[in-house]
Amino acid sequence: QVQLVESGGGLVQPGGSLRLSCAASGSIASMYYMGWYRQAPGKQRELVAGITSGGITNYADSVKGRFTISRDNAKNTVYLQMNSLKPEDTAVYYCNGRKISGDYWGQGTQVTVSS
Repeated sequence: QVQLVESGGGLVQPGGSLRLSCAASGSIASMYYMGWYRQAPGKQRELVAGITSGGITNYADSVKGRFTISRDNAKNTVYLQMNSLKPEDTAVYYCNGRKISGDYWGQGTQVTVSS
């Protein structure tokens, strides 16, 4: 069983930056896909960014050019660098990891973009 723990959320002003981290209790090398999702109040959870084990990335249109996902298999950690943050980026951000054996989720970290 792999546990995912997110960190790095907080309150930031519009235009600011944050870097989220997702640390796994075990190896992420076997996770063929890892992603960051977010859920704002009253809205469905949505995919923000994902990265395959081969390093191929995909992004929601709303964050392209502003967010960057990366993974460090040696540190068993996935990152989400968020720049030029907007109030509409406010949400709880969740880390997800997929293995053949199943799906794993973190507990989430709150990101609030407000002046």
